Amino acid sequence: MANMNMRFPGGRPKTLTLSYDDGVEQDIKLIEIARKYGLKGTFNLNSGCYPPEDVTYEPGTIHRRMPKSKVTEVYKDCGWEIAAHGYTHPSLVGLPANICIKEILRDRKELEEQFGTIVRGFAYPYGAYDDASADALKSCGICYARTVEATHDYHLPKDWLRLPATCHHNDPKLMELTRKFVEVDGWWDPMFFYLWGHSYEFEACNNWEVIEEFARLAGGRDDIWYATNIEIYDYCHAFSQLIFNTDMTMCTNPTAVDIWFAYGDKDVFVPAGKTVDF
Repeated sequence: MANMNMRFPGGRPKTLTLSYDDGVEQDIKLIEIARKYGLKGTFNLNSGCYPPEDVTYEPGTIHRRMPKSKVTEVYKDCGWEIAAHGYTHPSLVGLPANICIKEILRDRKELEEQFGTIVRGFAYPYGAYDDASADALKSCGICYARTVEATHDYHLPKDWLRLPATCHHNDPKLMELTRKFVEVDGWWDPMFFYLWGHSYEFEACNNWEVIEEFARLAGGRDDIWYATNIEIYDYCHAFSQLIFNTDMTMCTNPTAVDIWFAYGDKDVFVPAGKTVDF
């Protein structure tokens, strides 16, 4: 029996995604950089933390949240996913269950109405989580939730409601990990690079060159699928639903997503809703 490994759309062996929090003004520049190099990701927003429409900030203020109208203008057609981050950005750990659920559902509801989308992703405020908060997210229809833990590797998560990242953009190993990710060939498993942070940190640290260098090195490659968090989740979920015969010579794809995988020395493509011999 040959080995089987999932491949991403187009048969690509690698995928890359970003995750940035809080809905701050610096996201505008981040979007420009990402668009220049073809990167995609997810913005995690707190719909209960928007400042007044006429907000002004004192000189030197770094953490500058955008008002609701500006948030809609900036993110509506940027190509990134919108995910929840807690209505008022509280740590979910220790909250009474009903309050925890209210924070999740109200944020989800407000964001869905604002952007005309279905919100299914989440980033834990302060990176704080426990079993109770993960269970609450699941009961609220959330499919994945990002932590602030760094794996320093490229494996897909085993638990999407406790989703770690490859690293934060200020991690001293960022470029080492990036070079290895783009240069490695013939990796056994599908490779997953997940970068997270807050774009205001680039202004605070005066180091926008970090994300520029990362995007320049990691972007624009034919062997990487650049996707949002939910796109990767949905693809992996669809892959798990493939149906095979006992001889591993036939596969049915019951989902609405085209799927690719490698089986031994074969590259197999299974269109949505189709059955193929391989």
